[in-house]
Amino acid sequence: MQFIVKNQIHKFTLVALILFIVINNIVFFPSNILCWDVFGYYLYLPLKFINNDLSVSDISHINLIISKYNNTDYFYQGMVLPNGSYVMKYSMGMSFLYAPFFFIGHVFSQVGNYPSDGFSFPYQFSIFVGSILYSIIGLWALSKVLLYFFNKIITSITLVVIILSTNYIVHITMYGQNAMSHSYLFMTYSLIIWFTILWHESFKIKYAIFLGVLCGITILSRPSEIVCLLIPILWGLSDFSSVKQKISSLWLHKNQILLFVFILMLFGMCQFVYWKIYTGKFLFYSYGSNPGEGFEFFKPYILEVLFSFRKGWLVYTPIMVLAIFGFYGVYKNNRPIFFALLTYSLVNLYIVSSWSCWWYAQTFSQRALIPSYPIMAIAFGYFLTWLNNQTKSLKTSFSILIGGLFCLNIFQTIQFHKGIIDADRMTKDYYFKVFGKLSVDADDKKLLLVNRRFVGEEVMDNQHQYTSKLLKKIDFENTDIKDSTQYYAGKYSFKLNNSIKQSPSIEATYAEITQKDYAWIKVKAYVYPINDLKENPFNLIVTFNHNQYPYKYIRYSSAKMNMKFNTWNKIEFDYLTPEVRSKEDYLKVYFEHDNDGALYIDDLEVEVYERK
Repeated sequence: MQFIVKNQIHKFTLVALILFIVINNIVFFPSNILCWDVFGYYLYLPLKFINNDLSVSDISHINLIISKYNNTDYFYQGMVLPNGSYVMKYSMGMSFLYAPFFFIGHVFSQVGNYPSDGFSFPYQFSIFVGSILYSIIGLWALSKVLLYFFNKIITSITLVVIILSTNYIVHITMYGQNAMSHSYLFMTYSLIIWFTILWHESFKIKYAIFLGVLCGITILSRPSEIVCLLIPILWGLSDFSSVKQKISSLWLHKNQILLFVFILMLFGMCQFVYWKIYTGKFLFYSYGSNPGEGFEFFKPYILEVLFSFRKGWLVYTPIMVLAIFGFYGVYKNNRPIFFALLTYSLVNLYIVSSWSCWWYAQTFSQRALIPSYPIMAIAFGYFLTWLNNQTKSLKTSFSILIGGLFCLNIFQTIQFHKGIIDADRMTKDYYFKVFGKLSVDADDKKLLLVNRRFVGEEVMDNQHQYTSKLLKKIDFENTDIKDSTQYYAGKYSFKLNNSIKQSPSIEATYAEITQKDYAWIKVKAYVYPINDLKENPFNLIVTFNHNQYPYKYIRYSSAKMNMKFNTWNKIEFDYLTPEVRSKEDYLKVYFEHDNDGALYIDDLEVEVYERK
């Protein structure tokens, strides 16, 4: 009996983990799996196969779906074009993976008399089941990879560590609806490694085809995943002679290489043709609608990604420190794969760390690194191989450490689920304040980063905790364009009319505003309206700008200002600075209107409030 258990332990482990994933998905069954980012990944399918039109020239249909199914607060998944139509923000690779289950859902929607709109229950349930199946395939493929390199016990321990001692289980079952790109790419990377091994062993054309499809769909799902090509390209390289041998093998099987490249190009052309049809360009930067986010390749946030208490990978997934040590074991025991795994890991870390929103919104640990876990699993397996050859006392010490890190991850996962570990506002002081706790009080929460999640207008409700300073003021006494007909103070004001649509602006770089991580901006002005504001509205615009492009753009409408006619009205609004991409990004405050009415503006000023 003991022999049977030992011989089949990897199968027992695999089945137990699969059951855990399935049960956890059911326990945390999503209220709407087709929401937020998934809504953007998926939208290609109903647009093409239900609406029969990939264009979003009229957003009213999208808004109708959003209002019916509550998929998202607003359509941030699309980028508005100059002509008023929209292009999808995300590339279409994930929709390829969703497609089989979309069509299954479509059939069941018609059989079951549900709305065949792409979002009713049969579609959602089908995508839910499909996501679980993809998770199981990924886990199975990873087990095949690990068994290729390690014995069954090391394979079993490594599987448990990757699934239960990291943030994998949080984003694959509890949050992210299990339909986010991370679980799907975990699967494709596991399969890429497996078929890379099989192709290099046999050079069979079917494995080249599988690799082409997997790499193509991975890159199409998230273009930054082009780094996945490093795995098959560098596999087997350890010295100069292996490079020559690899080149010789590639040349010998050049037809397969050409087929591999052709498949990659086919997947790429799907996106290029879509962009060409709907934007006029084969290459189009679809994130351009939000210049507040983008790649900062010359100043990556590597230290923050790895070690920050806000979202540091090695702070919230510390077991990966042992996987990093495992690269030494890869080097010592299997040098032909060392260069491929290490190069991929370093380049991938650099790319992930180069995204300006390096904390990747509301997540636990670094979700962007989950697709790399199959590679890290191999490194961790080699760490265990090294440990297996050490003294009993060292084995015992590291076994206790692994067990402790396992328990820490489970406990922190519970803390995250309870909201004790915040999804994006963690600080060092708060982390240690709540360490080991299952409840927190209001005073503890004060140690978090400033809350940037507002419902409705931003309001600074604790002004007494800040010190203020006048940033800039325009009194229009010395401006080139001024009007003496009406004025609140001095002798002049500024008049907006049918020929002058925008007022002078107050501008200042973030570095001029504050040296801290945030500040409140209070905008004040006096306004004298002389026309009916329902027919002649105006707006106060407050925005930050990166390379001349605005982000965190807030328009305060006169419809909400409760103005009185033919008298001076004081207006005052609060604005929290965004997490700027650069200290040189600048604030811009101004008035605008686009009608035939007129109004006077005086004493436009901006105050800065910094935490005491």
